[in-house]
Amino acid sequence: MAEIVYLRMKKNLELDRMQELQLKHIAFITTQSKRKRELENARIYRITEKDQDLVVIDSFLVIDHLNRLYPNLEIQLIGPTHTIVRIYRRKKLPSTLIASVVWILLFIGTAMTIMNFHYDVSMQEVQQKLHFLLTGEENEYPLWIQIPYSIGLGLGMLLFFNHWFNKRFNEEPSPLEVEIFNYQQALDQYISHHENKLNDPDHTR
Repeated sequence: MAEIVYLRMKKNLELDRMQELQLKHIAFITTQSKRKRELENARIYRITEKDQDLVVIDSFLVIDHLNRLYPNLEIQLIGPTHTIVRIYRRKKLPSTLIASVVWILLFIGTAMTIMNFHYDVSMQEVQQKLHFLLTGEENEYPLWIQIPYSIGLGLGMLLFFNHWFNKRFNEEPSPLEVEIFNYQQALDQYISHHENKLNDPDHTR
């Protein structure tokens, strides 16, 4: 009777260099077979220069490869059907000058966006009318309203993005993080559809 091996592919794998991938790198396995350690160390794929930055390893081809190596084992797949391997080659850190220029551009762009929004909705006139309703006096610059409003605007943005540098205010993901997650999911689906490739004979030897 063939021994059963349960295989679950990892959704993503990130590498910082080219290397040979073993089964334990791209999948979780569980089995009562004594060959579990041997299975984990089985060579599956070798990353080369021609792979560039992405490799999609399909579970069907992994199972086919394992069946050839271990004909007496029964491989059963659970979960994802492929693993997306991303190769991040080490790059030089941007210079302080470039980082400063980018920061200034983003700061100016954000400030202009906020100012144009307030101009479009006539925020100053609204604050002037609010001051008149509360005090009965007209004031062109009701600073007691404008200053707390400006501080609250900044605090609101911090709470919205749920981050202060590397610190989080609570465990809930921010709307930006949710959008990034959705984008990553869509990107993974696109990649798995267009970049399905695993091992030619040169890669498994």
